[in-house]
Amino acid sequence: MSELREKHPEVGTCVELFAGGGGLAMGVHNAGFRPLLVNEYANWAVKTLQTNPTPGGGEWPLKPGDVRGLVDDFRKLEGEVDVLAGGPPCQPFSLGGAHKGTEDERNMFPQMFRAIQEMRPKAVICENVRGLLRKSFEPYFLYILNEMRLPFVEREPGTTWEEHNELLEKLLANDAVPASERYDVVRHQVNAADYGVPQVRHRVIIVAFRADLGVKWDDFEPKRKFSWESLIHSMREGGEYWDRHEEVDDEAKKRTIANLPSLNLDNTEVKEKLKLLPWRTLRDAITGIDENEGVPLPPVPLDAVENKEQVGKISDHFGWPRARIYAGHTPNVLDRPAKTVKAGVHGVPGGESVIQLDDVAFDGTGVRYMTVRETARVMTFPDEWQLAGPRGEKMRQLGNAVPVKLAETFAKAVGAALRSVDASKDSRKKQ
Repeated sequence: MSELREKHPEVGTCVELFAGGGGLAMGVHNAGFRPLLVNEYANWAVKTLQTNPTPGGGEWPLKPGDVRGLVDDFRKLEGEVDVLAGGPPCQPFSLGGAHKGTEDERNMFPQMFRAIQEMRPKAVICENVRGLLRKSFEPYFLYILNEMRLPFVEREPGTTWEEHNELLEKLLANDAVPASERYDVVRHQVNAADYGVPQVRHRVIIVAFRADLGVKWDDFEPKRKFSWESLIHSMREGGEYWDRHEEVDDEAKKRTIANLPSLNLDNTEVKEKLKLLPWRTLRDAITGIDENEGVPLPPVPLDAVENKEQVGKISDHFGWPRARIYAGHTPNVLDRPAKTVKAGVHGVPGGESVIQLDDVAFDGTGVRYMTVRETARVMTFPDEWQLAGPRGEKMRQLGNAVPVKLAETFAKAVGAALRSVDASKDSRKKQ
């Protein structure tokens, strides 16, 4: 079987909150962290985690239900957790939500802070939507970072977050809290495509280390390895992209190249980006990359679309009818990274789950809905990962997930940073 069942060398332990369909949990596990506790609330996502083994072949240590119901579980793990990972529900900050921010009862950041207080992990990885950076939420986002820096300074009952933040800022300015009670916190604004995910997906990743560990995160912070400019060059100048996709006819190639922006090859910044690998595309994902390399998904014929039929043996690769495009709802195109996968059933605003085909016209439009498996590949899940529930619930889990490859990239960097601290301690002991 693929890498999903391979034994990964253990580098530490982890706890995963708000696990959803398993993207962040799988990525952290792939990086070598053994899960001690995994929590998820949504029923279908819970069933997905129950259906699939960990990458090492075991069962997930699942605690289903509302995270607020985990009363004693965190304290029992105090001192045993290397990495706490989670993506607190993002509706309070999403551009598609009600824009309530701190007033929204779905804001689960306080539960992340409680987990830090009670487990005292060495490191924290927190992923969320880019909406956290919106100007209207900036003051509260800075408060989130301060709370993570000083998680053991509890907010007094009846105190507003602004009042509590004022206290935290004073303590930080005066360096009044010992290192064992503080975390060094760094935020990263990332595009998943820059890290090898075949999808344009802008997110915020917060990484924190307990200050007494003395981790130098700058030495390990993941650097982007892929670029849009390099993809353009590989299509127009180098031709390497088309060498990988010999099945594409000349007419489709010409259309794609004609729609590419020009590059100023004399520009220093462009030159640097051309040293990186090409962004991966939707066509790359369907053809097969990484653990799915060499396993192309079969084409989805019109009758399979109309009858919602499974195509081939790889699960969840079935058609779905009545896709269309209209003003303001442009579809995915095969030779660019997919648009951001969102937690909708299908046809969500912007055409995120609609795919423009090379030469097959359905109802005169030349588009169809992406299959669940194509969407899972765009989220870098291996084909063995089975999603539970009807189509709408599967797409919801994928839209809410962290791309496995992005999660693994940051988790590996955190693991390397923690190992460097342990190695340094061992060296001092021997002297």
